[in-house]
Amino acid sequence: EGQGRVICIDYSSINIAKRFHIGHLSTTMIGNALYKIYEHLGYKCVGINHLGDWGTQFGKMICAYKKWGNREEVERGGIHAINDLYVRFNSEADEQMEAEAREYFRLIESGDREANELFDWFKSLTLAYVQTIYDRLHITFDSYAGERFYTDKMAPVVEELRQKGLLKESEGAQIVDLEAYGMPPCIILRSDGASLYATRDIAAAIYRKKTYDFYKCLYVVAYQQNLHFKQFFKVLELMGKEWAKDLIHVAYGMVSLEDGSMSTRKGKVVYLEDVIQKCVQKAGDIIAEKNPGLENREQIAKTVGVGAVIFGALYNNKIKDITFSYDKVLNFEGETSCYVQYTCARANSVLEKGGKGGKYSVCEVLDQEYELVKKLAEFPATLHDALEKYEPCFVARYAVDLSQLYNKFYFDCSILNAGDENIRNFRLALTEATLITLTNALKLLGIGVPEKM
Repeated sequence: EGQGRVICIDYSSINIAKRFHIGHLSTTMIGNALYKIYEHLGYKCVGINHLGDWGTQFGKMICAYKKWGNREEVERGGIHAINDLYVRFNSEADEQMEAEAREYFRLIESGDREANELFDWFKSLTLAYVQTIYDRLHITFDSYAGERFYTDKMAPVVEELRQKGLLKESEGAQIVDLEAYGMPPCIILRSDGASLYATRDIAAAIYRKKTYDFYKCLYVVAYQQNLHFKQFFKVLELMGKEWAKDLIHVAYGMVSLEDGSMSTRKGKVVYLEDVIQKCVQKAGDIIAEKNPGLENREQIAKTVGVGAVIFGALYNNKIKDITFSYDKVLNFEGETSCYVQYTCARANSVLEKGGKGGKYSVCEVLDQEYELVKKLAEFPATLHDALEKYEPCFVARYAVDLSQLYNKFYFDCSILNAGDENIRNFRLALTEATLITLTNALKLLGIGVPEKM
């Protein structure tokens, strides 16, 4: 159905020199799932990691590095070393250091060679670090154009707003008045002439439309930014951009662990690599207990553990706040990816023993068989619904529902010992169809399927 129409999806959007924490989980996994579902239905997707790579914090980083850092230590420590320097700056900075930081950022803005070389180095260390996490989650992006990329594209936006009579001065700042639309003003330039997020996002939207001619452009960003998106979408509409209606804010809720940890300000940051590692470790322990003789146990534990993290982020409606529980996401009997993966392994085992069966004709169908066929037929409609409402959870829930129906069928209806070859072949065909569909559903969520568990 996509017919090659372009969908831009802005997601993950990590900050340079900051570690990947659990708060990035939802945007990363929702964006990745939407990308895969759109692509599956024939759309051309452009995954954009809109890097947070602009602002005075980069002046602070350079100041801290100049004061306390050395190249060898930072190269060895990578993102952790940069992060430590940044934290130290914020705890020890006085007025003079703050002034130095502002000057270093001014040097970045003005194209100073040394300042920009340092910044590019920090950026490369950050991207090398986040790539290790993206690799574990099997995520790739088509563009890493972040805020810095649009610095030379904002002046034309400001000029166009001025020419169309949309800019007003308010306490020295340049704004677009949105009072008539029930919103506070959208600030385009601060009183000191500096741009803001809205300015850069307007420039980015215009660039994306010119570059990709998108059918839709999705922004997978937390619901706390609802007003920001309403404001800059409205400004683009007032500028006469008819395609402003094709900009969609895909809002989602917050993620925390059961002990409430997540808040950066309270110092309770939970890093995503630690969550992934703990899930992989726990999955390995569970698998070792359930099936001690299993080959490739370590690789299977990785597939199960990573899948549990992804599924945990996608199973609920995206707008709901999520309390992440290791025990819940790794429950082999619950509404989890482990349960779905285990069902796939079960179906695969049946097919290994019974083959794919031959021809069959169906005369009488049992309730368990009928319900399974009916659910299999719902898969295409489920994908349509997921995209219509930007809800990957529809696919996750479908996978659980289909698994439950298959397991009921598996226990209630003899497959390999059906007696009648016609019935046996039909049930083997049902098993194969279930395995294919569950594998596809998990694949579209970004989750792998081990052949055995």
